[in-house]
Amino acid sequence: MKTSEIDILLVPGWQNSGPDHWQSRWERNLKTARRVIQEDWDNPDVEAWGDRMAKFASGATQPVVAVAHSLGVPALIFAADKLKRSGVIGAFLVAPADVDYAHYWPDTGGRRWPPDKGPRGFETMPERRLPFPAHLVVANNDLYCSYARAEHFAKAWGATLSDAGESGHINITSGHGPWPEGLLQFGQFLKTLG
Repeated sequence: MKTSEIDILLVPGWQNSGPDHWQSRWERNLKTARRVIQEDWDNPDVEAWGDRMAKFASGATQPVVAVAHSLGVPALIFAADKLKRSGVIGAFLVAPADVDYAHYWPDTGGRRWPPDKGPRGFETMPERRLPFPAHLVVANNDLYCSYARAEHFAKAWGATLSDAGESGHINITSGHGPWPEGLLQFGQFLKTLG
């Protein structure tokens, strides 16, 4: 498949992705990409986030491939059945935020996890097999998820896994505004879908 043959559903994590983040760049540069807009980026609720993802996916006119980053990854895993029913045929997962080890996360924009109102539904990482193909990209020095944990999650989710080297959390802080390697991997993943 090509990007023109799918609708790309961008799923940012906690506090959204800023204008220079690779997800924002993909949204601007890939014609079929659109971002899920959550009602509350700062105080995530797993059910509300899943419902919003499903709503955005169900409005698509083509098969949907979700592209999740950070806390968007466990949100997508929790909502996988809803997303499958809404037309999602695959998921490209990048740098998951491992909520089981959130006490080790660095601060984000001067804020620490858990958020003020608490992470409703994000108390533990989901470990269920996905109902569609998935590919997981993780750096071997990500402070939000160890590579060993990522290997465990990939197996549990039924996802293929690639090591992004020493790329941190694959965000602006780690130098990933434009992320051409990610776009290449995304294209390779799409080829496996048909």
